[in-house]
Amino acid sequence: MDRLASFGNDPFDKPPCRGCSSYLVEPYIKCAECGPSPFLLCLQCFTRGYEYKKHQSDHKYEIMTSDFPVLESGWTAQEEMALLEAVMDCGFGNWQDVAYQMRSKTKEECEGHYMKNYINNPLFSSTLLSLRHMDDHLSRTADTAIPFKPTDDPPRPSFDSQLSRDMAGYMPARADFMEEFDNYAEWDLKDIDFVDDDSDILHALKVAVVDIYHSRLKERQRRKKIIRDHGLINLRKFQILERRYPKEVQDLYDVMRRFARVVGPIEHDKFIESHTCAKVYERVKRTREDERRKRNMLCDVLQYIHDTRACQQWLHKQAAIDAGIAPVVSTISTSGRRSAPPLNLTGLPGTEKLNEREKELCQVVRLVPGAYLEYKQALLNECRRQGGLRLAQARSLIKIDVNKTRKIYDFLIKEGYINKA
Repeated sequence: MDRLASFGNDPFDKPPCRGCSSYLVEPYIKCAECGPSPFLLCLQCFTRGYEYKKHQSDHKYEIMTSDFPVLESGWTAQEEMALLEAVMDCGFGNWQDVAYQMRSKTKEECEGHYMKNYINNPLFSSTLLSLRHMDDHLSRTADTAIPFKPTDDPPRPSFDSQLSRDMAGYMPARADFMEEFDNYAEWDLKDIDFVDDDSDILHALKVAVVDIYHSRLKERQRRKKIIRDHGLINLRKFQILERRYPKEVQDLYDVMRRFARVVGPIEHDKFIESHTCAKVYERVKRTREDERRKRNMLCDVLQYIHDTRACQQWLHKQAAIDAGIAPVVSTISTSGRRSAPPLNLTGLPGTEKLNEREKELCQVVRLVPGAYLEYKQALLNECRRQGGLRLAQARSLIKIDVNKTRKIYDFLIKEGYINKA
């Protein structure tokens, strides 16, 4: 197909047959072993077993043809290439000329097939963008745009109506405005006349005035281009389009409208969508962090399950978070009092899975058996994966008090469950 794409529809564009020198007509044969330049034969020379220099009749070969559907039935590969070439030659939107150049399809068939498979198909969405770089008269075809096609009936507000004033006096018959931006820019030039006896300073001053006028004309054209590219000329359609978005997106459009002048319509829509997605991401992130904080608080409660004062403190903190109030957490101070008594493991789930030394560790560290078994398994898996484990890695895996992590790590090293890196 890559090779066929460079030939075109005219048979005289193809290279001649290497056997009889006649112009090739599809289907024809290409030798798969001779190269790098293609060795091509017509069907008659191929059936006669034509051989030339290194080419032998028993070589592997390929049948070159474009008479097969690619994107949909009824359109062969050759017609697909002819359509693309016709659009490149005649310009996007000139479907009458495209159909005349193709000769095998009607105007409606060409337009419908191209819009379906090359514009609305996301696999070929870049086709129109590449054509826009080669032709300044192409239209924007994004789903959220309001293209002003030549076949569309432009808005025709009555003279001096509210819609006419909102559209800055747009005149559809002339495709222009009744009053231009900076409408009186020409007044500064009406009395300027270049004469031969002007002094150098006066001549330079007049040239500067003309340059200023040119810059004002450029600004006038720039504003018209923004209106055309963003589909702002049909004000009501544009307003109806914006109302389809949620309220927060409409507000974002109003705030970001000023940035439409520095980017194209597609880039501006992506800019708005990215900010909208960022807001959704921040909201989901806050919800996820709240859920994670609640899970961490539950672990803290389990550590102090037999300490009434600590239990009450963490339950108050949970209630404050559920109420949407920033909780005030006061740390549990151990100064001035005896250390906490060993944890009573009677009746706690997972106790039966511990040996005597592990039970003693859980009592001293005041860690419930279920949590200890979970932390132990995590450290064992990480040690097997890396061939060793450091204390810093253990602390990154176990999100509890660092002193408790150190005691668990030293115990597993001493008992031979894990080894240092």
